Amino acid sequence: MIERYEPASRIDQEIALACGLTSTTHCSKAFIASISATRQAASNDPNKVNRNGLMSYFRGKTALVTGAAGGIGAAIVKQLRAEGVRVAVADREVAGVDAEAHLPGDLLDASYADGLSAAAFAALGGLDILVNNAGVITRGSVANTTDADWALSLGVNVEAPFRVCRGAIPIMADRGGGAIVNVSSCWGVRPGPNHAVYCMTKAAVASLTQCMGMDHAHQNIRVNAVCPNEVNTPMLRTGFVKRGFDPDTAVAELGKTVPIGRIAEPEDIAAVVLFLASDAARYMCGSLVEVNGGKPVG
Repeated sequence: MIERYEPASRIDQEIALACGLTSTTHCSKAFIASISATRQAASNDPNKVNRNGLMSYFRGKTALVTGAAGGIGAAIVKQLRAEGVRVAVADREVAGVDAEAHLPGDLLDASYADGLSAAAFAALGGLDILVNNAGVITRGSVANTTDADWALSLGVNVEAPFRVCRGAIPIMADRGGGAIVNVSSCWGVRPGPNHAVYCMTKAAVASLTQCMGMDHAHQNIRVNAVCPNEVNTPMLRTGFVKRGFDPDTAVAELGKTVPIGRIAEPEDIAAVVLFLASDAARYMCGSLVEVNGGKPVG
């Protein structure tokens, strides 16, 4: 008997699309039954299906996230762990962050940054994903930038991810590959005014990402970067306070300048990081993904 196949759920739709079916496709009743059985088996196995009803890419993986106590970092950690990833978190203070391993320290300390990937590997028994999220914002022109501003920005935004990547790449290569996601910025791809050192350091991260994406693709190590514009984080809000603005009012006004109607939340950026770390981005190497709500820099 031949009859119309009508997908009954989102999981059914995913399976049907994978089989080349549409709601107008006609197929045997036995084939419909096999699809239904596949759906039921998937829905009964929480280790195979994530909260969206889609097969999880991350079950059993391990990850290191720097800047894990901040807004974007905390969102990345939360979303990774929700997908079954075992996470090591790095920041100056990580006691309040839920994770499988806590590696507190100062990324300006070269020995700490050099050993961070190995420490995560030892703590987790693996290292499949690295997210270089830690960063600082220095505002002002070159003429207004102090030596301390320069040292902090270069140390955290550029030297630290370089050192952590240098430690992670041999570990990932020995294990057959991995994924590195760096957090750059739209301001590093298209510089804006009065953020000279910040733009320069994020441009360095973007360039480093592209170089590593080419250099290590043959080792099955994919290196990509997410490039946010304004994000509603404690760091952004603190910046408004320092300049004498009410942070709630400033965030609301800033949102009016974004075509989508608001600035990003940390979860918006974390979702793109997870995509880049997943097998869904398996053919992406050295890509710079802007997440800006349609708003250009400037």
